[in-house]
Amino acid sequence: MGRYLLRRLLQFVPVFLGTTFIVYTLVWAVPGDPFAGKCGERQCPETFISLMTDRYGLNDPLVVQYFTYLGKVVSGNLGETFSGVSISEQLLNSAPITVRLAIVALLIQIVIGVVAGVMTGIRGRGFLDNLVLVSTLLLISLPTFVTGSVLQILLGVEWGIIDPTVSPEATWGELIVPGFVLGAISMAYVTRLTRTSIAENRRADYVRTAIAKGQPTRRVVFVHLLRNSAIPVVTFLGTDLGSLMGGAIVTEGVFNINGIGGLIFRNIAEKEGVMVTTIVTLLVLVYLLMSLAVDLLYAVLDPRIRYE
Repeated sequence: MGRYLLRRLLQFVPVFLGTTFIVYTLVWAVPGDPFAGKCGERQCPETFISLMTDRYGLNDPLVVQYFTYLGKVVSGNLGETFSGVSISEQLLNSAPITVRLAIVALLIQIVIGVVAGVMTGIRGRGFLDNLVLVSTLLLISLPTFVTGSVLQILLGVEWGIIDPTVSPEATWGELIVPGFVLGAISMAYVTRLTRTSIAENRRADYVRTAIAKGQPTRRVVFVHLLRNSAIPVVTFLGTDLGSLMGGAIVTEGVFNINGIGGLIFRNIAEKEGVMVTTIVTLLVLVYLLMSLAVDLLYAVLDPRIRYE
C-alpha cells in the first residue's frame, strides 16, 4: 500500500503541472486589456499600466510567469488581485460556504440516490421503479438554474417555507434546498447507477450462497450486495465532489450565496486572472486528492483488490 501511495503521489506532479499550466495559459493568453475598468469609466494612464505590468511580471514569457506564480502558491503566498484585494482573504471568506454547500449536496446524493437505487434495484420492474426512472430522467433533463428558480419561487416566494435568498452566514439549514439543487442531476445519476449495479449483482453467486446459508435479507443486502455494488457509485461520488465545488456558480447565483462560484463569476467578469487561476488550481488539487481517496477506498469495499 505504501509503495502504491508513493507512486500515485509522484503521478500527481506531472498531472498537476500539466493541468494548471493549461489553465494558466488559457487565462493569460486571452486577448484583451487586463486593466480595463480598473480606473473607472476612463482608460487607465500608460504609467499605471506600465507599473502594474512590471509589478505582476506580465512582460515575462508565459512559462516564466507560470513558474513564478506556482512558486508563490507552493510557498502559501497567493498574492493580490489587480484591485489590491488579498486572494487568501477572499478565499477564506468564500471557500467554507461552498464546501458546506458541496457537502450538503453530496449527502443528499448519497442518502436519496443510494436508497432509491437500492430499493428499485432489489424490487425490479414495478410502479416504484418506473416512478424513480421518470423522476431521475426529469431531473437530468432540467438545467440547474430551472430547478433552482422553480424551488426558489415555490418554496420561498409562494409557500414561504424557506428564505428566497441565503443569508451571509449560510448556515447548514439554509443550504439544504440549494444543496438539493446543486446535487439534483448527480443524484439522478447516482440513483440510476446504484439501481443498475444492484440489479446486476443480486443474481451473483455470492448472493445466492449467502441466501442459501440462511443469512437475513438485511445482511445480504447491506453487507454483501451493496458493498460489492458500491464501487462504481463511489467512483462517481468521489470525482463529483470536485464538480460540485466548481459547478456551484449557477446555484450560488440563484440563491445569492457568497461562495466560490460567485467569486469565480465576479473575477471572470472583472478579468482578475490571478484569482481565477488560483481557484482553478485549488479545484485541481481537490480532484487529484479525491481520485486518490476513491482508489484507496476500493480495497476497503472489495477485499480482492490489493495495491502493491
